[in-house]
Amino acid sequence: MPEAESPTRKRIVDAATKLFYAEGIGRVSVDAIAEKAGLTKRTLYYHFKSKDDLIAAYLDGRDQPNLKQMAGWFETAEGGADRKVEAIFTNLARVARHPKWKGCGFLRTAAELASMPGHPAVKAGSRHKANFEKWLAAELSARSVAAPHMLAREIVLLMDGAFSSMLIHHNPDYIKAAGHAAATLVRARLVSATIS
Repeated sequence: MPEAESPTRKRIVDAATKLFYAEGIGRVSVDAIAEKAGLTKRTLYYHFKSKDDLIAAYLDGRDQPNLKQMAGWFETAEGGADRKVEAIFTNLARVARHPKWKGCGFLRTAAELASMPGHPAVKAGSRHKANFEKWLAAELSARSVAAPHMLAREIVLLMDGAFSSMLIHHNPDYIKAAGHAAATLVRARLVSATIS
C-alpha cells in the first residue's frame, strides 16, 4: 500500500476533489479522474482499490481544512459566543455567493449514497459533522454557554438545513437566516447560564 501522503496519491485526490465537487460523485468516472490527474487508470488503482475509497479520501481530505476555516471565522469574529457563531454562517453565505459554490460536499455525497449507509464516504461525512459538532460544543463550553453539546447539535441542524435550502433555492440568504437563529439560541443559553 502506498504512503497516504505520496505526491501521486495527493494528485489523484486533488483531481477527484475538483471533479466530484463540481459534478457529483455519480457523474465522474475513474477514467476522468485519471485523465485530470495526468495518470493512467492503473496508477490510480495502485493508490486506491476502488472508486468508493477515492470518494472517501475526497471527503476525508476536506474535513480538516473545512473545520480550520470555520474555526478561523469563529476566532476572528468580534463579540461574544453568539456573534462568533453567527460569523460562521455569515462567512458561509459569502462563500456561497461564489459561482463555483455547489453546496456542502459532505451532504451532497451522502445524498447520492443515501441507499448505502455503510459506504466509506458516508462514514467520512458522518465523522466530519461529528468533528464540527464536538469542536463547537467545546468552544461554547469554554464560553460558559449552558447545555453546549445540545446547542452545538441544534446549530448543526440549522446549518445543514440551510445548506439543503440553498441547494434548492440557490439563495445564500437562507444561511444568513440560519445564522441569526443560531445566534438567538446562543444568547438564550447565555442568559440561562447567568441565571443558574
